[in-house]
Amino acid sequence: MAKELWEGNRAIAEAAIRGGVEAFFGYPITPQTELLEHMAARMPELGRTFLQAESEVAAVNMVYGAASGGARAMSSSSSPGISLMQEGLSYIAASEVPAVLVDIMRGGPGLGNILPSQGDYFQITRSAGHGDFHPIVLAPSTIQEAVDLVYDAFPLAEKYRTIVIIAADGSLGQMMEPAEMPSMRPPLTEAERGEWAVRGKRGRPRRVVTSLFLKDDELEELNHRLQAKLRTIEAAEQRWEEVEAAEAEYLLVAYGTVARTCKTVLREARAAGLQVGLFRPISLWPFPYARLRELARGKRAILVVEMSAGQMLDDVRLAVAERCPVEFYGRMGGVIPLPDDILDALTGIVAARQTARQAERVPAGIG
Repeated sequence: MAKELWEGNRAIAEAAIRGGVEAFFGYPITPQTELLEHMAARMPELGRTFLQAESEVAAVNMVYGAASGGARAMSSSSSPGISLMQEGLSYIAASEVPAVLVDIMRGGPGLGNILPSQGDYFQITRSAGHGDFHPIVLAPSTIQEAVDLVYDAFPLAEKYRTIVIIAADGSLGQMMEPAEMPSMRPPLTEAERGEWAVRGKRGRPRRVVTSLFLKDDELEELNHRLQAKLRTIEAAEQRWEEVEAAEAEYLLVAYGTVARTCKTVLREARAAGLQVGLFRPISLWPFPYARLRELARGKRAILVVEMSAGQMLDDVRLAVAERCPVEFYGRMGGVIPLPDDILDALTGIVAARQTARQAERVPAGIG
């Protein structure tokens, strides 16, 4: 199939439709409203369910209900809306039903603005609701990758009966790029919906989908089961991209839109004679700790770049574990870091490291 020019939000919506979404519930919020608009037009054409809810709180609980019935269900929103969904996401996690959520991040905190940001990292990777669990979080950096990850999100959610979040930002949602759409996935068969789904009794033992466990031992048993599932996901679902990272002296770490900018920085730095590589986490959870830890050995420094005050920075520091210095450059409020700004930060780090090495070579008492 040939590539076509797609806006990011509409490409994500179309990929979800071709991935088999049967029920979409959402509420308009910039910069992801085009996703909702595309769903509003396409879902009824295909005889599927589209409903604009009265709020994000209602939307996520509608997803919970549809998913409990075995339907492929999803929602989308942006940062303040995702905040409102936290309780519902926790219900979904505890009930172990599969669901997909798209977060097109914007500036915050508070109502913030409608410009791109990466300030949702903590709220979507650390739990996305109260309790001890993690959703799977996947961060595309191109529209084609967003299409591919959304298409894969439904089987992934169903495999583990968990939440899959696609984490992008306003610039990726609004930009236009060529992308190739996948084929239309066939509907789920009744057997594929799973023996847990609430589909009507029909003479079989009843099924219960719930997040309420009043007895402490029952709730602890659920938590142990969830933790075992998370360990399985951690072992099997880490994703990342490396660009000239293994032999580099300095390493850039970035995700999403910022990683695109860092690829430009990498080319310019290498043209200037600096041995720079890029490590791009694609799965923000499970975070690829082991591979980044391995790459950190022998590096002179790592520069983490984010559109935030430094949130993925915590995971990078956990991965590196003092194997080399970790520095940070970030912009906030919807400001996208420019290649020259990142390159200036990188060359400043290089100069500081060179000065430190020279100082180490000077014998004591000289100078």
